[in-house]
Parts: sequence; C-alpha cells; structure tokens
Amino acid sequence: MLDPLSASMPASQLYATVIDALPDPILVVAGFEREELTGRRYILANAAARDLLRITAEEGMLLSAVRDPEVLGAVDKALFDEDDAEGVYETTGAQTRSLRVRARWLGFGGDGARLALLTFHDETEVRRVERTRVDFLANASHELRTPLASLSGFIETLRGHAKDDAAAREKFLGIMQTQADRMARLISDLTSLSRIELDEHVPPRGVVDLGVLVGEVVEAAAPLGAQRRVKLDWRSSTAQAALVRGERDQIVQVVQNLLDNAIKYSPDGAAVRIEMQSGLTDLAAAASHDGLPRLSLVAPDPSQETYAALRVTDLGPGIARQNLPRLSERFYRVDGQKTGARSGTGLGLAIVKHIMNRHRGGLVVASAEGDGSTFTAYFPMANTPEGVVKAS
Repeated sequence: MLDPLSASMPASQLYATVIDALPDPILVVAGFEREELTGRRYILANAAARDLLRITAEEGMLLSAVRDPEVLGAVDKALFDEDDAEGVYETTGAQTRSLRVRARWLGFGGDGARLALLTFHDETEVRRVERTRVDFLANASHELRTPLASLSGFIETLRGHAKDDAAAREKFLGIMQTQADRMARLISDLTSLSRIELDEHVPPRGVVDLGVLVGEVVEAAAPLGAQRRVKLDWRSSTAQAALVRGERDQIVQVVQNLLDNAIKYSPDGAAVRIEMQSGLTDLAAAASHDGLPRLSLVAPDPSQETYAALRVTDLGPGIARQNLPRLSERFYRVDGQKTGARSGTGLGLAIVKHIMNRHRGGLVVASAEGDGSTFTAYFPMANTPEGVVKAS
C-alpha cells in the first residue's frame, strides 16, 4: 500500500523517485546533431549511475561522465540511427567491473532534442564464472593431454623396436603405470571437486570427533611419510572429544590434502608437525605464526562460533608472499614445483577451500620462502564444552 504522502506526489516526481531508487545505473541522454560531439548531454542520472560514473549532478555533458568509445558509439546509434545498441563498459581501479550497456531510442523531447535511454547491467560475476569455466576446461585438457601423449609415445615404442627388449619393456611399463596413475588421480580430484561444488550451499549435518579422525589419517599417512623419510609429529592438546559439525568423508579429504602437501614439500629427514586445539573463540590470535606472512584463504562466517583448529606445519621451501593469494586456485602450482617428485594435480587446495566453505569454517596459510609453511583449518564445533578457553 502506498504511503499517503506518496499518493499525493505528482506523477513526474514519483517516476523520478522510482528511477533514482533502481539498482541498475540509468542515464537519459539528449543530443541534436551527430557532428556536435560536445552537444550530447545526460539530462537524468539515477543514484546508481552517479555512483558508477563518479558524477555529482543529475545533468551534465556526457563526455564528462563517459569516455568509453564503445558506449559513446552505442549512444550515437540509438540517438541518430533510432536503433537499439549494446556494448561493454569496464571500470578500472582496485576492483574491475564489467557492465553490459544498452542504448535505446526514446524519441524527441519538447525542445526537439533526440533522446536515448542508457542502462548499465553488472555482469562481472557472470564473466568471472565464464572465464573460470574456460580456464578450467583448458587446464583440465592440458593436464590430461600430457600423460596421454606420454602413454601414446611409449605404446608406439613398445610396438616397435623395444618389443623384444625385456629391460626396456619393463622400464617403459613402469613409466606408463605412473602416467596412468596420474590421470586417475586427476579424474578422481575433478570428480570430487565437482561433487563438492554441487553441494557447497548445503550445510553438513554430521558430527565428527576431529581428534580421532586426525589420528586415523596420520596413522594411514605414516607409510607415505616413511617412504619419503619424513616424520609425522602428531600433537593434540585436547584432553576431551573435539566434536565438530561436518561430513566425515569431506573432513578426511581436508586432513589428507593438507598432510599430503606437507609430506610432499618436506626435505628428507624433516618432520611434519600436526597440532590440534579446540574451544577457540579468537581466531586472529590463534592464527599467529611467528611473524610469517599469513593470508586467510577462507574466512569463516562472522558469528559467535567456537572452533576446533587443525594446524599442519612443514619445513619445506616455503611460499613467496605474492603467491599466497593464488594457492587455492584450480591447477595453480608455484613455479619450480610443477614437475618432478613434487608434481600433483593442482586441485588439492581448491578441494580444501570448497569443503571449508561448505562447513562454514576457515583456512589460513602462513609461509615465507625458506621458512616452511603452516596451514590452519578451523571447524565450527558441534557444542560448547565447559571451560572453553579463548585462544592466546
């Protein structure tokens, strides 16, 4: 129901108020002659348009508000060809925005000026998703093409001059098995990531004892650590059950991926430290790591939650500050760590990120070149145990 005051508002004023309240930027542009470039004026700009174009007045010279040739061309087509036109307008600055611009012929004003409606619709997120999809497909096909090319080459060799060479055949079959395993891991990670993203908006319902689960994963990873000559130093400061809200299988994936990465990047004879705390309410204090550069890859929802934290520390080569923001991108691997014993699918931390998002938890990395890395995952606790201790 309209407010009594608005019911008595003149129609023109009511329309102007409505337009000013619309979320999409809108301009009404007037012009007389095509050749008179400085004669194009905007005679109405709603609040969203003034904010987008950083103008203060509702009227003014169009060139003072918009200088993009594509947008100006769309305006001219609407004004003087009396035809609808579209374009793309991209802002600059700390956060680039991409907006779809539409210009539509409106007719003539009372003073004989030609009028056009110019609207802006923000497509930043749509374009980001599309770029992500294209990059994902390109990276996935590249990652699969490499082992496929290797397998094809060795099959051709085994069918040729190496078919009667037992030693060469055994060597090549071993390499082929490695490449096949790599493809299997990649397909498994891709499938897992797709499934996690599909359910990311669905809150998990289970309750898991994080301490028991971490102990089981550490025990299962011990043979891999022994193979790489890396000691697993598991420390739990929790005297009682650390019950967290979550899906057991996905929490296992988080612990496994963080532990596998730590083992992979640790030098021979080093130790990977695995620690756990519960009853944390001050995550900023809990995440301090001896002055190392740190970054939150997943920020938990602002709330009064109590968290249990899993912290995995390795003594590997560390990560340069500029690389920290990209760690959870799909297929991203730090330069110099893409091949050899440290190669992987590049999806592990992307999987961890999406799982932590679904669990409404947090993920923090602290690292510097030459100083190793620490990853800390925060899980909301299922209950609030007595004697909760604030992190210090």
